[in-house]
Amino acid sequence: MELVDTHCHLTFEPLAEDVPGVIERSWAAGVTGWITVGTALEDGRKAIELASRHENMYAAVGIHPHEAKDGDAAALAELKRLAQQDKVVAVGETGLDFHYNFSKQPDQKRVFAAHLDIARALNLPVIVHSRNALAETVEILDRDGGGLKGVVFHCFSGSAGEAKQLLDRGYYLSFTGVVTFKNAQATRAAAQVVPLDRLMIETDAPYMSPEPVRKQKPNEPALMVHTARLLAALKGVSVDDLAQATTGNAVKFFGLAGPRPTN
Repeated sequence: MELVDTHCHLTFEPLAEDVPGVIERSWAAGVTGWITVGTALEDGRKAIELASRHENMYAAVGIHPHEAKDGDAAALAELKRLAQQDKVVAVGETGLDFHYNFSKQPDQKRVFAAHLDIARALNLPVIVHSRNALAETVEILDRDGGGLKGVVFHCFSGSAGEAKQLLDRGYYLSFTGVVTFKNAQATRAAAQVVPLDRLMIETDAPYMSPEPVRKQKPNEPALMVHTARLLAALKGVSVDDLAQATTGNAVKFFGLAGPRPTN
């Protein structure tokens, strides 16, 4: 079994303190590829540098909606420069977060649309964060998202109806350990309607450890196997088949070289 963690934050503490150990445990569990996702410019630089030092590790660069207040013209120009660096495979995470509103909503919308422009210009896929803002997120994608290489909604925790709305637009959905939580019936119902060829898995580490290790902090890529087992059961396939499908999706969507065993 080879899985790709399509969205983790290996530059965040405490994972950043023990990247070799995180990678060793990940390999032992069968998670053999990683995309470490930047949430601000400096974090993006760290993600690129980290990915440059590790086989099967890639980076994404973006300005998280929480940080959209800092997304002025100079910041967006630097983001575009970073997105052209080696091993950068996506723009994001970007999108809208109307749950916390750490940045004003007009700033979030403006910066999200600018990310779409950058991604289209560089022919990179987009990693979308959407919380309490699905209608507004889709509205911007419908208006400004033409010609994008691909769109994935990361950490999807919406309903089956919302999932279908995104699938109808050709988007991918990525699930975290949230789908394993006891109170996540709606998210599990959503996962059941996602075809295997549009499904990806992630940890969003160091956050959201899956059941049955939800109390283990921090979350890390090795723990993604629990999410994979739950999703395989929901889809009525073996874990190996689930891994093959989701890894193939990640390789295709992000243009990865693909996980390569060290032996």
